[in-house]
Amino acid sequence: MMRTAPHRRSRGFTLIELSIALLIVALIVGAVAAGGDLQRNASYQRVSSAFVRGWHLAFISHKEKTGVVPGDTASAPTGKVNGDASELCGTALRNVMYAAGVRMPAGRAEGRETEYVYLDSNGNPQAVEVCMQYVAWSVPGSTAGSYVVQNRNVLVMKGLTPDLARLIDATLDGQADARFGSVRESIYANLADATSREWSKDNRMNYTGTADNRDESQVAVVTAYYLLDPE
Repeated sequence: MMRTAPHRRSRGFTLIELSIALLIVALIVGAVAAGGDLQRNASYQRVSSAFVRGWHLAFISHKEKTGVVPGDTASAPTGKVNGDASELCGTALRNVMYAAGVRMPAGRAEGRETEYVYLDSNGNPQAVEVCMQYVAWSVPGSTAGSYVVQNRNVLVMKGLTPDLARLIDATLDGQADARFGSVRESIYANLADATSREWSKDNRMNYTGTADNRDESQVAVVTAYYLLDPE
Protein backbone atom coordinates (compact mmCIF):
# COMPACT_ATOMS: atom_id res chain seq x y z
CA MET A 1 0.00 0.00 0.00
CA MET A 2 1.42 3.40 -0.97
CA ARG A 3 1.81 5.89 1.80
CA THR A 4 0.61 9.42 1.04
CA ALA A 5 2.86 12.33 1.88
CA PRO A 6 1.76 14.21 4.94
CA HIS A 7 0.20 17.66 4.34
CA ARG A 8 2.44 20.56 5.21
CA ARG A 9 0.95 22.99 7.64
CA SER A 10 0.63 26.50 6.18
CA ARG A 11 2.99 28.90 7.84
CA GLY A 12 1.72 32.37 8.84
CA PHE A 13 3.63 35.57 9.56
CA THR A 14 5.42 35.83 12.86
CA LEU A 15 5.06 38.86 15.11
CA ILE A 16 8.59 39.91 14.25
CA GLU A 17 7.85 39.82 10.51
CA LEU A 18 4.64 41.80 10.98
CA SER A 19 6.47 44.35 13.12
CA ILE A 20 9.14 44.79 10.46
CA ALA A 21 6.51 45.21 7.73
CA LEU A 22 4.63 47.82 9.79
CA LEU A 23 7.87 49.64 10.50
CA ILE A 24 8.70 49.80 6.80
CA VAL A 25 5.20 51.13 6.01
CA ALA A 26 5.56 53.75 8.78
CA LEU A 27 8.93 54.86 7.42
CA ILE A 28 7.52 55.20 3.90
CA VAL A 29 4.51 57.19 5.13
CA GLY A 30 6.78 59.38 7.26
CA ALA A 31 9.11 60.04 4.33
CA VAL A 32 6.19 61.00 2.09
CA ALA A 33 4.76 63.31 4.78
CA ALA A 34 8.16 64.90 5.41
CA GLY A 35 8.65 65.42 1.69
CA GLY A 36 5.26 67.11 1.46
CA ASP A 37 6.11 69.37 4.41
CA LEU A 38 9.42 70.37 2.84
CA GLN A 39 7.77 71.11 -0.49
CA ARG A 40 5.05 73.19 1.17
CA ASN A 41 7.58 75.09 3.29
CA ALA A 42 9.61 75.88 0.17
CA SER A 43 6.44 77.18 -1.51
CA TYR A 44 5.64 79.33 1.54
CA GLN A 45 9.17 80.75 1.50
CA ARG A 46 8.71 81.72 -2.15
CA VAL A 47 5.48 83.53 -1.30
CA SER A 48 7.29 85.51 1.39
CA SER A 49 10.61 86.22 -0.31
CA ALA A 50 9.69 86.46 -4.00
CA PHE A 51 6.02 87.50 -4.05
CA VAL A 52 5.47 89.68 -0.96
CA ARG A 53 8.94 91.26 -0.96
CA GLY A 54 8.66 91.58 -4.72
CA TRP A 55 5.55 93.73 -4.36
CA HIS A 56 7.27 95.84 -1.72
CA LEU A 57 10.10 96.46 -4.17
CA ALA A 58 7.54 97.30 -6.88
CA PHE A 59 6.01 99.92 -4.55
CA ILE A 60 9.43 101.45 -3.88
CA SER A 61 10.33 101.39 -7.58
CA HIS A 62 7.08 103.14 -8.53
CA LYS A 63 7.72 105.83 -5.92
CA GLU A 64 11.27 106.39 -7.19
CA LYS A 65 10.26 106.53 -10.86
CA THR A 66 7.18 108.72 -10.55
CA GLY A 67 7.68 110.61 -7.29
CA VAL A 68 4.32 109.43 -5.95
CA VAL A 69 2.87 106.25 -4.47
CA PRO A 70 0.82 103.97 -6.76
CA GLY A 71 -2.52 105.49 -7.72
CA ASP A 72 -1.66 108.97 -6.47
CA THR A 73 -1.41 112.01 -8.76
CA ALA A 74 1.78 113.98 -9.38
CA SER A 75 -0.12 117.25 -9.87
CA ALA A 76 -1.70 117.11 -6.40
CA PRO A 77 0.03 114.36 -4.41
CA THR A 78 -1.60 113.15 -1.22
CA GLY A 79 0.89 110.47 -0.20
CA LYS A 80 -2.00 107.98 -0.16
CA VAL A 81 -2.27 104.88 -2.35
CA ASN A 82 -5.06 105.55 -4.87
CA GLY A 83 -5.26 109.10 -3.50
CA ASP A 84 -7.75 108.02 -0.85
CA ALA A 85 -8.57 105.11 1.50
CA SER A 86 -9.88 102.74 -1.20
CA GLU A 87 -8.12 99.54 -2.25
CA LEU A 88 -5.96 99.42 -5.36
CA CYS A 89 -6.30 95.84 -6.61
CA GLY A 90 -6.22 93.51 -9.59
CA THR A 91 -6.18 95.05 -13.05
CA ALA A 92 -6.12 98.61 -11.68
CA LEU A 93 -2.96 97.90 -9.65
CA ARG A 94 -1.27 96.13 -12.54
CA ASN A 95 -2.09 98.97 -14.94
CA VAL A 96 -0.57 101.52 -12.56
CA MET A 97 2.64 99.49 -12.52
CA TYR A 98 2.61 98.98 -16.30
CA ALA A 99 2.20 102.73 -16.84
CA ALA A 100 5.20 103.48 -14.62
CA GLY A 101 7.34 100.80 -16.27
CA VAL A 102 7.67 98.92 -12.99
CA ARG A 103 8.56 95.24 -13.06
CA MET A 104 6.14 93.16 -10.99
CA PRO A 105 6.95 89.82 -9.32
CA ALA A 106 5.86 86.65 -11.08
CA GLY A 107 2.44 85.68 -9.81
CA ARG A 108 -0.17 83.20 -10.89
CA ALA A 109 0.42 83.83 -14.59
CA GLU A 110 1.12 86.56 -17.10
CA GLY A 111 -1.46 89.26 -16.44
CA ARG A 112 -2.24 87.77 -13.02
CA GLU A 113 0.79 89.12 -11.13
CA THR A 114 -1.34 90.19 -8.16
CA GLU A 115 -2.20 86.55 -7.34
CA TYR A 116 -0.15 83.57 -6.18
CA VAL A 117 -1.47 79.99 -5.95
CA TYR A 118 -0.24 77.53 -3.32
CA LEU A 119 -1.38 74.43 -1.43
CA ASP A 120 -2.50 74.54 2.20
CA SER A 121 -1.48 72.01 4.87
CA ASN A 122 -4.29 69.66 3.75
CA GLY A 123 -3.15 69.75 0.12
CA ASN A 124 -6.03 71.95 -1.05
CA PRO A 125 -5.44 74.88 -3.44
CA GLN A 126 -5.42 78.40 -2.03
CA ALA A 127 -4.66 81.78 -3.62
CA VAL A 128 -3.06 84.89 -2.16
CA GLU A 129 -4.24 88.18 -3.66
CA VAL A 130 -2.40 91.44 -3.00
CA CYS A 131 -3.78 94.97 -3.05
CA MET A 132 -2.46 98.32 -1.80
CA GLN A 133 -4.35 100.60 0.54
CA TYR A 134 -4.04 103.56 2.91
CA VAL A 135 -5.27 102.22 6.25
CA ALA A 136 -5.43 103.04 9.96
CA TRP A 137 -2.23 101.87 11.65
CA SER A 138 -1.14 102.21 15.28
CA VAL A 139 2.28 103.70 16.06
CA PRO A 140 4.12 104.41 19.32
CA GLY A 141 2.80 107.46 21.16
CA SER A 142 4.62 110.16 23.09
CA THR A 143 5.12 108.01 26.20
CA ALA A 144 6.47 104.49 26.69
CA GLY A 145 3.81 101.83 26.17
CA SER A 146 1.31 104.22 24.59
CA TYR A 147 0.06 104.03 21.00
CA VAL A 148 -1.83 106.33 18.67
CA VAL A 149 -3.57 105.60 15.39
CA GLN A 150 -2.30 107.18 12.20
CA ASN A 151 -2.59 106.11 8.58
CA ARG A 152 -0.05 104.24 6.48
CA ASN A 153 0.22 102.66 3.04
CA VAL A 154 0.21 98.88 3.27
CA LEU A 155 0.24 95.81 1.08
CA VAL A 156 -3.02 93.97 1.73
CA MET A 157 -2.52 90.20 1.59
CA LYS A 158 -5.77 88.27 1.26
CA GLY A 159 -6.12 84.48 1.37
CA LEU A 160 -3.26 83.59 3.74
CA THR A 161 -3.61 80.36 5.68
CA PRO A 162 -2.66 80.85 9.36
CA ASP A 163 0.63 78.97 9.04
CA LEU A 164 1.59 80.96 5.93
CA ALA A 165 0.68 84.21 7.70
CA ARG A 166 2.88 83.25 10.66
CA LEU A 167 5.78 82.32 8.38
CA ILE A 168 5.58 85.66 6.53
CA ASP A 169 5.31 87.48 9.87
CA ALA A 170 8.29 85.64 11.37
CA THR A 171 10.37 86.07 8.18
CA LEU A 172 9.74 89.79 7.74
CA ASP A 173 9.44 90.78 11.41
CA GLY A 174 11.60 88.22 13.17
CA GLN A 175 8.69 87.04 15.31
CA ALA A 176 5.09 85.95 14.79
CA ASP A 177 2.92 88.59 16.46
CA ALA A 178 -0.33 89.55 14.76
CA ARG A 179 -0.54 92.92 16.57
CA PHE A 180 2.93 94.48 16.30
CA GLY A 181 5.62 94.90 13.67
CA SER A 182 5.45 95.56 9.95
CA VAL A 183 3.22 92.50 9.34
CA ARG A 184 -0.12 92.49 11.18
CA GLU A 185 -3.48 90.81 10.91
CA SER A 186 -5.88 93.37 9.44
CA ILE A 187 -8.26 93.25 12.43
CA TYR A 188 -5.44 94.20 14.83
CA ALA A 189 -3.51 96.77 12.80
CA ASN A 190 -5.20 99.83 14.33
CA LEU A 191 -5.41 98.73 17.98
CA ALA A 192 -3.97 101.28 20.39
CA ASP A 193 -3.28 98.96 23.34
CA ALA A 194 0.04 97.35 24.24
CA THR A 195 -1.17 93.74 24.15
CA SER A 196 0.31 91.21 21.75
CA ARG A 197 -2.12 89.11 19.72
CA GLU A 198 -2.08 85.61 18.29
CA TRP A 199 -3.35 85.17 14.76
CA SER A 200 -7.12 84.83 15.00
CA LYS A 201 -7.33 81.49 13.17
CA ASP A 202 -5.31 78.28 13.01
CA ASN A 203 -4.98 75.33 10.65
CA ARG A 204 -7.54 73.22 12.52
CA MET A 205 -10.24 75.54 11.15
CA ASN A 206 -11.92 75.05 7.82
CA TYR A 207 -12.68 77.80 5.30
CA THR A 208 -15.84 78.83 7.19
CA GLY A 209 -13.86 79.26 10.43
CA THR A 210 -15.18 76.10 12.12
CA ALA A 211 -12.56 74.07 14.00
CA ASP A 212 -13.45 70.66 12.55
CA ASN A 213 -9.78 69.55 12.27
CA ARG A 214 -10.48 67.45 9.16
CA ASP A 215 -7.67 66.50 6.82
CA GLU A 216 -9.86 67.02 3.75
CA SER A 217 -11.05 70.54 4.67
CA GLN A 218 -9.81 73.64 2.93
CA VAL A 219 -7.97 75.55 5.65
CA ALA A 220 -9.30 78.88 6.93
CA VAL A 221 -7.61 82.06 5.71
CA VAL A 222 -6.84 85.49 7.15
CA THR A 223 -6.06 88.94 5.75
CA ALA A 224 -2.80 90.61 6.72
CA TYR A 225 -1.18 94.00 6.17
CA TYR A 226 2.48 94.59 5.33
CA LEU A 227 3.72 98.11 5.98
CA LEU A 228 5.09 99.67 2.78
CA ASP A 229 6.28 103.10 3.93
CA PRO A 230 7.03 103.53 7.65
CA GLU A 231 7.02 107.33 7.48
